[in-house]
Amino acid sequence: MKAINALFLTLLLLSANAFAKQKIIDPNNLYPQVKMETSMGVIIVELDRVKAPIAVNNFLHYVISAEYNNTVFHRVIADFIVQGGGYDADYIPRKVGEPIFNESGNGLKNEFATIAMARERDPHSSTRQFYFNAGDNTNLDPGRDWGYTVFGSITFGEDVLEKMSAVETDFNEEVSWPDVPVEPIILIKATLMPDDYVHPIPVED
Repeated sequence: MKAINALFLTLLLLSANAFAKQKIIDPNNLYPQVKMETSMGVIIVELDRVKAPIAVNNFLHYVISAEYNNTVFHRVIADFIVQGGGYDADYIPRKVGEPIFNESGNGLKNEFATIAMARERDPHSSTRQFYFNAGDNTNLDPGRDWGYTVFGSITFGEDVLEKMSAVETDFNEEVSWPDVPVEPIILIKATLMPDDYVHPIPVED
């Protein structure tokens, strides 16, 4: 147990040091909003810097550097997740920064319409890929093991997420991946919005 605690403390200190060296994006805004214009509609996410400061700042760095623009949602599993942020429309990997510390114990849950950091088996391996929860995925929350860091939620465009989750998928022989949308879903542009931004509600005819 002492060894585990020592490892945890070491990881926390290393991550904190890296975070301290990274420029804080929109530092006075605890709940930044990002507008995501996709090929299936607009999604607005509100990020939670109080609960997940490292993940939020990491995500915003990719946003303001236009690194998410013209990327593809490459993995879709109905009523589970819609994952993207890592590849361009030709499934070529985009550049990644340093991996970040896992904040999955922050109290935020992998519930429908939340946004979370994707990772590999290593719990502290998240870089740029993220996913939307298309269902209530309690199996992705921390328990005896590390979970997946939730760092915000959709405030506009839940219907877009539902449409994404329902698209036809197949095994893509070109990249040898399962669960790839047959018709690509593109994240055309991600934009950090002003502090006082309120998304207009469409008026129905």
